[in-house]
Amino acid sequence: MRGRQRGSQLGLLLLASQLFQVGLDNIPPVTLAVLGLNVYLYLFPAAPLMQACVSVQNAYWYGDWRRLLLSPLHHVDDWHLYFNMASFLWKGTKLEQRMGGSWFLYLLSVFSLLTGLVYLLLEAGLTKLTQDQSYSMECAVGFSGVLFALKVLSNHYHPGGVTYVMGLGLPVSNRFASWVELVLIHLTSPGTSLIGHLAGIVVGLLYTAGPLKTIMETCAGFVTSNGFNSRPTTYYRSSGYSGTRGGYSADQRYATGYTTGYTAPYTAGLSEEEQVEAAVRNSMNDRGRTSQRGAAPPYGFQRSEEDAAAEEVRRRRLLRFDQPQRGGRF
Repeated sequence: MRGRQRGSQLGLLLLASQLFQVGLDNIPPVTLAVLGLNVYLYLFPAAPLMQACVSVQNAYWYGDWRRLLLSPLHHVDDWHLYFNMASFLWKGTKLEQRMGGSWFLYLLSVFSLLTGLVYLLLEAGLTKLTQDQSYSMECAVGFSGVLFALKVLSNHYHPGGVTYVMGLGLPVSNRFASWVELVLIHLTSPGTSLIGHLAGIVVGLLYTAGPLKTIMETCAGFVTSNGFNSRPTTYYRSSGYSGTRGGYSADQRYATGYTTGYTAPYTAGLSEEEQVEAAVRNSMNDRGRTSQRGAAPPYGFQRSEEDAAAEEVRRRRLLRFDQPQRGGRF
């Protein structure tokens, strides 16, 4: 299929500029791959937009369920793509570093599918409630629903922080940031899908406050014998991020409530200069932040061989000073 030829493609240029400012080696592999897939399918779509978007009419009435897979990965234009991918860059980077690439990829796959299913359920419910068939014919496309689910998850891990939603000067508690953003986007961009964004919030809440996480961990336990821990209240093994940021090793274990110490800002409403400044600031913070060590799992990281050696030296020194010295009293 031939690639799209649309105007100046300024959104694509801004996205490329932001990626190189952050540095490709500073973006975790799954986040970078998913971002690249969205860009590729924008340039070379797997189907025209009217055959990729999802609606009750097309998916349920006509049985075209493949739209659940296509709709999150296609975008209307370059600005739609830019704002979604700019937001995903920060959310994906922080969540993948926290969870590990394997689990994050699993999470994205489940969130993408469930967001579409919840969207269909909400639209079908509105159709039945209002007896208005137009709800069943509304066709949604784009990654925004998944982003709202990820935002709920990110805010769950930073419950005490604040977010400047869409670049506004007023801080909003992370607990309510997703809801405030849902309303603001609907008011400022009437063409966006309110129900699609709401579906993402519902999926995020199913993971953080509902049974979805436990179900996912249980299913993962059937697939691999040494993969994810199926106990939701304890730590799980993470493959980690082996890049240059943050010093994460390949066998660190995280507590479920572990936070990274700061919240990455929502950048889709910021100017390019503000996004670059945020990228540099976050990169410097990551490089200067030390890991939490010393506590027993799951509240701390597993000790490395260097830590064990240093602990042994300290123990021997204490034993030496505890022993009586010749020719005097202790």
